Amino acid sequence: MASIVPLKEKKLMEVKLGELPSWIMMRDFTPSGIAGAFRRGYDRYYNKYINVRKGSISGISMVLAAYVVFSYCISYKELKHERRRKYH
Repeated sequence: MASIVPLKEKKLMEVKLGELPSWIMMRDFTPSGIAGAFRRGYDRYYNKYINVRKGSISGISMVLAAYVVFSYCISYKELKHERRRKYH
């Protein structure tokens, strides 16, 4: 027997597609709510990849890969411009 869980307490992966707009509107978009979301995300990442008994380089390499992709996306316009005039 499935228990009824209020929409506000559901996780994103448990929300059906039709419930998604109302679920998003129930989120806390105040600065403290956004800071709390980032803090919870950091804590989950830290406890899953960094603060483990048998750690590896995977946790740090994911942060490094995300940084490389982010910096490439930021500088793509300048790189594209350089590519066009390099040999002319």
